[in-house]
Amino acid sequence: MGPGPRGAPSEATEDLSARCHLLDRHRATRPAEAARFYAGLFGWVLTDAVPPDAPGSYLIATLDGQDVAAIGPSATGSASWNTYVAVDDADATAAAVPGLGGSVTAAPEDAGPGGRAASCTDPAGAAFRLWQPRRRLGAQLTNSPGSWNFSDLHTPAGETVPAFYGPLFGWLAVDLGQGAGTMIQVPGYGDHLAATVDPGIHERQASAPPGFADVIGGVVEVPAGVPARWQVTFTVADRDASVALAERLGATVVSSTDDVWTRNARLRDPQGAEFSVSQFTPPGGDW
Repeated sequence: MGPGPRGAPSEATEDLSARCHLLDRHRATRPAEAARFYAGLFGWVLTDAVPPDAPGSYLIATLDGQDVAAIGPSATGSASWNTYVAVDDADATAAAVPGLGGSVTAAPEDAGPGGRAASCTDPAGAAFRLWQPRRRLGAQLTNSPGSWNFSDLHTPAGETVPAFYGPLFGWLAVDLGQGAGTMIQVPGYGDHLAATVDPGIHERQASAPPGFADVIGGVVEVPAGVPARWQVTFTVADRDASVALAERLGATVVSSTDDVWTRNARLRDPQGAEFSVSQFTPPGGDW
């Protein structure tokens, strides 16, 4: 949970092979309205990365001057959140996708000086993006209120992580106990955080299950026929207060749940894009 190596959540500051979630991008039907909603909900500051004399808009969201997400125009006419995974070589990674049963829906291409991207789906149809960072590394702040926390894979095919994402990114599907279900680990991710942006993570999580610092998301099995998808979750300090604020800003509450570690809500923003917010409430208090 936090900036990490290639193939896990966010900033790619060292090469630990292709396996790190990098950034979540909102594809909006009306980017300016989406910017106002998320700025109001999370306190984001939005800055357009496209020069004033160039067409289009690509808004970088920051908290305390650090990148946390991005908002760009939708090419499909519908709004959604999209998860990008950092890789060392977008072309090589995309070339491996079909052999593992997935599909490349948009071939790798340069996205200006920021990096190189490709769009893919896993064997169950869940869409994700590859990002080979150059100038723009990705999320620089995570696990703080208003920033990325987890990306959960909702799928009818629970074997997708070991069979597809494992060989592609080196991810592991693990059960850490305490009723949390199957979680996705990036080996070495916690050590990376400890060496970079979160030096106290291991001490803070001393009472957590072994390996929890390496977790970047979970696997939620859905019935056959339900479309597979990645669901982005943002950290909040207070689930109920955030839900109330989101509703005042025009969002709809899809569901709300409490589990052993978190208080969660799944929301639909005014343009129809779904995302989740999560308040960390571990047994026995803060880790």
